[in-house]
Amino acid sequence: MARRPLPRILSSGSAHIARSREMARSAADSATDVLHPLITITRGLRLLAGTGRQKWAATPKERRGPALFLVAAVVLVVALVPYGPLLALISVMAVAGWKGRDRTPVRTGPDDAELQRLRSLYEALVPYFSVPEDPSPLFAHGGEWDKAFDEYEFDADGRLTRLRVSYPPYFTDGEYSSRVRIEHLMHAKSGRGREYLFDWDEEGNELVMSVLPPLPTGIAAQRFVTAPGETVLGFTDADAVRRTVPVMEGDETRDAPPVVWRTGARSTEPHLLAVGHPGSGTTSLLRSIALQALAHGDVVIVEGNGTGEYASLGGRTGVLAVECGLSGALSGLEWAANETERRLIAANRARQSGHAVPEDTKRPLWLLLDRPSAFAHLAAADGRPDPQEMLQVPLRHGRAANVTVVVAEQFETLDALSETVRTHTRARVVLGAATREELEAVLGAPPHTIPTPDIPTGRGYARLGTGPVLRLQVPATPDPYDDATSDAHRRAVLDLLPDRHTPLDGSAAAATRAPEPDAEPPGSAPHDPGPEPGPPAAGQVRQRPRQSTAPMPTAVPAEG
Repeated sequence: MARRPLPRILSSGSAHIARSREMARSAADSATDVLHPLITITRGLRLLAGTGRQKWAATPKERRGPALFLVAAVVLVVALVPYGPLLALISVMAVAGWKGRDRTPVRTGPDDAELQRLRSLYEALVPYFSVPEDPSPLFAHGGEWDKAFDEYEFDADGRLTRLRVSYPPYFTDGEYSSRVRIEHLMHAKSGRGREYLFDWDEEGNELVMSVLPPLPTGIAAQRFVTAPGETVLGFTDADAVRRTVPVMEGDETRDAPPVVWRTGARSTEPHLLAVGHPGSGTTSLLRSIALQALAHGDVVIVEGNGTGEYASLGGRTGVLAVECGLSGALSGLEWAANETERRLIAANRARQSGHAVPEDTKRPLWLLLDRPSAFAHLAAADGRPDPQEMLQVPLRHGRAANVTVVVAEQFETLDALSETVRTHTRARVVLGAATREELEAVLGAPPHTIPTPDIPTGRGYARLGTGPVLRLQVPATPDPYDDATSDAHRRAVLDLLPDRHTPLDGSAAAATRAPEPDAEPPGSAPHDPGPEPGPPAAGQVRQRPRQSTAPMPTAVPAEG
């Protein structure tokens, strides 16, 4: 059976449509060129009318009558003068044409200074993106830079803010050392003092360099909208996370992207390690975590600095202890290890008997240690164990017992941390100025940005487990008892502190940790009281825990 040809309207319709579209586009361009003077005059008349309306609205009411009389007199004189209306019309059209002209010059490319920057950067990249065997190199001395730089943007100072570079396929972009050389070179040629983001597209052989805006530093400590078990470590870039929380920045409320750390029985990173140089903000981070943890749990603080940075938390509801000495640190951490074992035993017995887990094992317990390595040489000189040895049980079994450990240490004494602490703290934070080698050693992966040498307090990077490396700005949480603290930040921290429940006068009732009245007698179980703690130091508060936990520091033996 012979095939019938398609109708002519179907076979040649697309060609007619394309031809008609091209004719319509040409007619529109021609009409725009022809009517350009009329469009300019119309725009000028609109601007003149708007100016006259503003002048009339700004004229006082008592002067509007004389103004109308003056305008009417001018119109009458123009109407009576020979050729007056024609001359007035020509004058108005000329003023409207001058007023409505397009005075914004269209930039067709970079200026001389920007062009010199692009050429210098192109010439600097030639030794890295070219080989002698390439017959038609994309990068060559004296070559065409516009073929390699597909997209570029400059700021008001003439410095690059965004650049897209196409590099040859044979460049070893899969090697970390090769990428680092290119990033350092582009950072030096584009201007120092800013933080650059480098996005490598290995499949498309493209590199996008962009300048990151600085993270906000005006967010102070406050109640964040989070669920139980979530802690806001700080804030990051908007495109780095998928969540925002409302925050108060000054007198305004806005949404900010947080770095949320999840703890508890289902957390994959139950413990955290924060590292930084002196003055980088690790103590402020621990103080911020403590204020958030007190909303749903209990806190034990061990301070190795001995400077009283956590004195404002002493005697507050939920703060079990603030220890600044070696004896108090050993007693508090020993009690925490025994409390972890007690929770595990109680939960195991409840599950075996088919009952619900006791409520006293569900309340989160936080152990915050600021520079625990400071006690190492004191313990060795006194013949006592290192307090870090008491962290083995909370670190290994803390997730099942709702016990979270947060350790803050400095780079200078990072080697003094025990292997147990390094292994079980998979959530990492680095604050302050640090090199790429230091960041990679702590975080386990290099950041995609080049940090600046001068950064504010609380600025750094965070990585939760095997996730990406995120920029971080810790909310401002200074010591409210510090004279250098501003009134706004002091009031923000004081508003978050719980009420006091023990006196701070150093009385025996506040400093003595006696067992609970309904607790078992000491003879019912083996008990090692340990060294007798002395009187509390300045800023050190010792108190009894809640009824739901074991007496502190009475040891609860682990049962097999």
